[in-house]
Amino acid sequence: MEAGTDKKNLLGMTLEELQDVAAELSMPKFAAGQIAQWLYKGRVADIGSMTNLSRQNRERLSSCCSVGRKAPVGEVRSKDGTAKYLFDVSGKKMVESVYIPDNDRGSERATLCVSSQAGCKMGCRFCMTGRQGFHGNLTANEIINQIFSVPESERLTNIVYMGMGEPTDNLDEVLKTIRIMTEKWGLAWSPKRITVSTIGNVNGLERLLNDTHVHIAISVHTPFHDERKELMPVEAAFPIQKVMDLLRGYDFAHQRRLSVEYIMWKGLNDDNNHADALVRLLKGTSARVNLIRFHAIPGADLRTSDERRMTEFRDYLNSKGVLCTIRRSRGEDIMAACGMLAGKDLK
Repeated sequence: MEAGTDKKNLLGMTLEELQDVAAELSMPKFAAGQIAQWLYKGRVADIGSMTNLSRQNRERLSSCCSVGRKAPVGEVRSKDGTAKYLFDVSGKKMVESVYIPDNDRGSERATLCVSSQAGCKMGCRFCMTGRQGFHGNLTANEIINQIFSVPESERLTNIVYMGMGEPTDNLDEVLKTIRIMTEKWGLAWSPKRITVSTIGNVNGLERLLNDTHVHIAISVHTPFHDERKELMPVEAAFPIQKVMDLLRGYDFAHQRRLSVEYIMWKGLNDDNNHADALVRLLKGTSARVNLIRFHAIPGADLRTSDERRMTEFRDYLNSKGVLCTIRRSRGEDIMAACGMLAGKDLK
């Protein structure tokens, strides 16, 4: 609901939910499709702009609902074009979205990393968001609003659920927003334009795999159980070996892509022993590995691997038949680690 009012937010509703609203207001059923058209294709910011609804129906709708768009309350922009936006989610503190333009090889990609939670329960040792604690799940409105309210909204080509929070820990709302982006009455995007990043909640991951055709990115960071449990407490409940066993049962050759996220830390997980274990872990999958430089966060005793070691690690994996690339670092001059902007007090 809109802050300080009892009005419902229309942005973030599915077609079925809009049909329920129309029925409650004695509006014809087809009005729900018109509202969806204005919200998701027309991108209107107010009900008064829905001009093919009668004046009486616009007044009825306005009496109990609002579009529910909220602009960012803060912004920092990198010299490389990356921008980080701060959104105020009522009662849940602040969340971030990160816009990443990419013109490499002539492609015009414009990716937005969106948050699904305020804070996070998972407590990963290397994550700034986890250090803030958990402040609540975002609603579908609060998730989809990030996509519609950044200045580059209409230029976006890809969405990644890789901001603050664990998407599979708020799966009902995440799935609702994926429907909005992919259904004909919504944005009508191909699911190939959407990636969901997860640390490996097997229950949520299985539902995500069965209910959608989006790309999947798994945060691995080390192939060894005890070491991963030290870095990522979720390993105790959902060992990465079981996560990979689940993923082997799905086809990633055609409809979707499977990626492995692997942050490289100097002297911790960047030797050939880890590389060999990672090859064994990924056997039987078509996973491609993204090596990631660690963006230092306050109080962390972890340091990123140097360029030479990352290149050697990449080349070793490729020689073993595992497609591996080094992700280009973006936005290091604007508090690049997730959660760092949201954790600061805005003056």
